Amino acid sequence: MKPFDELIAEATDADVEGWGFGWLDGRATEERPPWGYAKLLAQRLKSVNSALDLDTGGGEVLSEMPVFPQQMFATEAWPPNIAKARARLSSRGVTIVDTSQATTLPFADATFELVTARHPIAPDWPEIYRVLKSGGRYFAQHVGPASAFELIEYFLGPLPVERALRHPDKEAQAAEAAGLQIVDIQSVRCRMAFYDIGAVVWILRKCVWWVPDFSVDKYSPQLKALDAQMRGGTPFIAYSSRHLIEARR
Repeated sequence: MKPFDELIAEATDADVEGWGFGWLDGRATEERPPWGYAKLLAQRLKSVNSALDLDTGGGEVLSEMPVFPQQMFATEAWPPNIAKARARLSSRGVTIVDTSQATTLPFADATFELVTARHPIAPDWPEIYRVLKSGGRYFAQHVGPASAFELIEYFLGPLPVERALRHPDKEAQAAEAAGLQIVDIQSVRCRMAFYDIGAVVWILRKCVWWVPDFSVDKYSPQLKALDAQMRGGTPFIAYSSRHLIEARR
């Protein structure tokens, strides 16, 4: 394994834009949910004429889709991701909508047969209901409760209130309160393993909401202790939390 300072420098200099995680290859692993979201999404996109993907990031998931409906839109609020998504998808007829200043979805009522999202920031259920056509569906993979909290709490300490957020039962209740009918919910926790300290620094730079005040200098003691553990042959283990949710208007 490379020296601590070299691993830190690599992770600090590496690009963290977009939603690709290829930089972690060989440094960290994460089990995937059993349902295969991308495959299920592709099946649904083939069966509709209009669709909207929320919080599309750099368009990484949509770019895997073999076929798009006649009307395909995606929203994104972070400028670097907007540029990446347009570069990936505009040539395939996908319209990327900048929502950095939006407080509601910038679409007319009953516009889409399908609204999708992979790891949306905060689903606005009344807005999702509003832009869906009658009989239309919302299909998404959400981040669930206490996802990666083993790593987050290693730095921040116990977070009992935050651990309860994003629970699928509460999201289902909110969706139903907005007028949607829940069709299906599936939940899973997936093992994550970090094998060097660079992987930890990189993921905390990318997922800035995990440890909002993170810096190498501030958390140097914790990073050095974790580095020593990894050099001793024990990876850091955490668990991501995901749920698949489908609802109908």
